[in-house]
Amino acid sequence: MLVLSGIVIIVLGFALRIHPLLVVTAAAFASAAAAGHGPIAVIALIGKAFVDARFLAVAWLALPAIGLLERAGLREQARAVVQRLRRATAGRVLLGYFLLRQAAAALGLTALGGHVPMVRPIVAPMVEGAAERDTDAPLDDDTRQRLRAHAAAVDNIALFFGEDVFIAIGSILLIRAILQQEGVTVAPLEVAMWAIPTALAALVVHGARLLRLDRTLPR
Repeated sequence: MLVLSGIVIIVLGFALRIHPLLVVTAAAFASAAAAGHGPIAVIALIGKAFVDARFLAVAWLALPAIGLLERAGLREQARAVVQRLRRATAGRVLLGYFLLRQAAAALGLTALGGHVPMVRPIVAPMVEGAAERDTDAPLDDDTRQRLRAHAAAVDNIALFFGEDVFIAIGSILLIRAILQQEGVTVAPLEVAMWAIPTALAALVVHGARLLRLDRTLPR
């Protein structure tokens, strides 16, 4: 049971708003110590995991480009474009991005989107611009943060329920491997087919929430 102490540390650390990197590192060392591993072994495991997944660091190469685009006025241009579209409300903009993100994920294009390259510099400013036009007044901080949270949630939910439709995604292979361990043999295509109703249900439920968002914005 002491091996699970890392989970307790993560929960407490996030609840106390401690830096995530420090929390996760402390949890890793605590769980490793409970399992009988020394600090040198833990560092070696972390280093090995970093080397094995070093391709994930490629995403950091996009940050300088996004920074230059924002400095050149990308956020302002995104806001201005949506303000010229009279029928583009905050909820409709988010729903459109939901459809795009989920459809792309279902085709295996999970990199088409994301918080850093898409939500922060483009989607969130467009949603804020649409809300400012409809309310005819600057947004207060609570409303602005609420819209940004909705933009981030759209990206997460659309990706989560859309990627399982693609048969070659890691989650499908993981589900298949777990079922095989329990003696249940399924093809990846069968798992993907069963993910389609779930993805459609997520679209309907969250789409209704997004359309309701326009009616709850302060006038």
